[in-house]
Amino acid sequence: MQNEPRLAEIEAAAARLAGRIHRTPVMRSAGLDALTGAELTFKCESLQRTGSFKIRGAMNAVLSLSGAEAAPGVLTHSSGNFAAALALAARERGVAAHIVMPDSAPAVKQAAVRAYGGRVTFCAPTLTAREETAARIQAETGARFVHPYDDYAIIAGQGTAALELWREAPDLQAIVIPVGGGGLSAGCALATAALAPRAEILGAEPAGADDAYRSLLAGERLPQLDPRTCADGLRTALGERNFPILSRLLAGIVTVSEDEIVAAMRLVWERLKILVEPSGAVPLAAVLAAPARFRGRRVGLILSGGNVDLDALPWQAAAR
Repeated sequence: MQNEPRLAEIEAAAARLAGRIHRTPVMRSAGLDALTGAELTFKCESLQRTGSFKIRGAMNAVLSLSGAEAAPGVLTHSSGNFAAALALAARERGVAAHIVMPDSAPAVKQAAVRAYGGRVTFCAPTLTAREETAARIQAETGARFVHPYDDYAIIAGQGTAALELWREAPDLQAIVIPVGGGGLSAGCALATAALAPRAEILGAEPAGADDAYRSLLAGERLPQLDPRTCADGLRTALGERNFPILSRLLAGIVTVSEDEIVAAMRLVWERLKILVEPSGAVPLAAVLAAPARFRGRRVGLILSGGNVDLDALPWQAAAR
């Protein structure tokens, strides 16, 4: 896909994905409504195949390739959720998946990639190391590089999460989306702007990895500087294709502290009774951090993933 996706491309992605991914549930919680003073509707991508929304974009990108393009296999670099998603999408297409992962990636995510048949190569936990290792593997194999978020086919696929949410909850007044590289937030913002043009579109980001927040304030894409957050899926730098979409469509980004992320994650576990990883809890953390902005409103939240290392829960670390 060469151009910024429109609603037609997001709907085409939804048709392509039909029967291959889950239509994840939309959930409510009276307890969380009372706590926040808002009417919250949760899109539970933590219950998606591979445990996160990433399969939407990965599957759309892999299925969009021609036979000749897909034959040498696909390649990406990822800390885990997109790696697992691309490995599964490649397996279903019948091609190889070469995955470059930082050696700091959570063990649960490493195991998932291997379980889906991904061929893992580890590298240092820096963007430069990821890109250099991926370039070497691409030169050796001829595999098609699929960027985890800075790719229009990925953006269109991720936008199907909001497409489903708006068709199930059309009366929402706002939507809050976690922002990392920007694939999910850009795709969901595009879908929302087309389906619910009066709705407020907000991003949510860790204060320790706030390059998107700083970029929108500056009016230019700024680098991610030494991200430090338990929300490992949101440590990535904002993508080049994603930035102009978010600049145009987001009403703002709410940043949240590590303590706020952990508290929100625990609340989701306790009140919704589902597993959500720190990255997926960031939208609820944003609602709790800015109550005046959301009070009395109908708000949709994307719970982006549920891949948690149960041996390294953030509240266990805090208790040590």
